[in-house]
Amino acid sequence: MLIDTSASTPGSQETRTAAPSGRRHDDAPDTTSLFARLAVLEDGPEREAVRDELVTAWLPMAHRIAGRFRDRGEAVEDLRQVAALGLVKAIDRFDPARGAFESYAVPTITGEVKRHFRDRMWALRVPRRVQELRNKVRVARRDLIQTPGTPEPTPADIAAHTGLTEDEVNTGLEALESFSTLSLDAELSGDDDGYSLADTLGSSDSSFDVVIDRESAKEGLRHLPERERAILYMRYFEDMTQSRIADQLGISQMHVSRLISRSCARVRAEAMGQRTTRRPDTTA
Repeated sequence: MLIDTSASTPGSQETRTAAPSGRRHDDAPDTTSLFARLAVLEDGPEREAVRDELVTAWLPMAHRIAGRFRDRGEAVEDLRQVAALGLVKAIDRFDPARGAFESYAVPTITGEVKRHFRDRMWALRVPRRVQELRNKVRVARRDLIQTPGTPEPTPADIAAHTGLTEDEVNTGLEALESFSTLSLDAELSGDDDGYSLADTLGSSDSSFDVVIDRESAKEGLRHLPERERAILYMRYFEDMTQSRIADQLGISQMHVSRLISRSCARVRAEAMGQRTTRRPDTTA
């Protein structure tokens, strides 16, 4: 079914009936008999026609609800389409025996529009808790500045009004401007030496990993025998070859190679939290 979001005047006798006195809005027609017919009809062309007639009759109310959400970054026509879909859901789910349709339709349509903002309007996925904080802060700000000349409320004022903490209020205030994102290529300076947002972002420094590895290895190095520590120092700090180390210590190059491999394995295991029992050197 295509939904015409343009303002329309219901054309049936049912929808031309004036709203009874006591109704809150003029766009709440008396469609009691239409809903009674819809409830007893089986799926088919006749039921679809009655359903379409109900949608047409109540569409002005859906448009009015959509209008409450204007100026929030979404086109009014798009909001009307979302509200119209909420209206269709309300009509399909409504039970005439449970009261007036307007009482059921208004929260259903409003909820559909709010879900649209929650799920579609955020450029980045924002946690539900932050979205709720944003809504509380927005309503509180609106309430606090209703009186002309009232200054902009501070986070402390909003916290006192809502019962939130100031940290929660600050989170909600940040989320108020978070529907859209700023490109990393956006220029942050208007002069010739302008720079982009990406230029202000830091990057991971690999030197931090070196520091962590070095500190992790210190304890394991202390547990090595003095000769093995000396061999590692000569190999990795003085950049001596295994042959030169072997000549200096009076042992074979193969023995030096085994000691280096074994010492590195011990230090690595201890650094990873896997302490091993040091076996005495029996190959000397």
